[in-house]
Amino acid sequence: MSKGYTSLRNMLTEMFKNEGDSWERVEFCTISDAELDRKFDSEYGAQGATDFTLWTRDHVYRNAEYDGADYLFCLPRNHSHASGFGSEIS
Repeated sequence: MSKGYTSLRNMLTEMFKNEGDSWERVEFCTISDAELDRKFDSEYGAQGATDFTLWTRDHVYRNAEYDGADYLFCLPRNHSHASGFGSEIS
């Protein structure tokens, strides 16, 4: 296997650590556990992960692909958690 093989669950677990989230805080996910656990090559040029959206109490997580490389990103669900993101609209 390539060193790039992973699963969305593994990628999310690492990202949760950085964001202060956990699997216990997940409220909804658009894909099944089997899809979260499916191994794929996250490096450039390979077929990647299933597209998904996952909500925790404070964040929304998504995956994206650029030039064949898969990555995750998250956004705050509430502007009060968005220090440094944009500006408040009145």
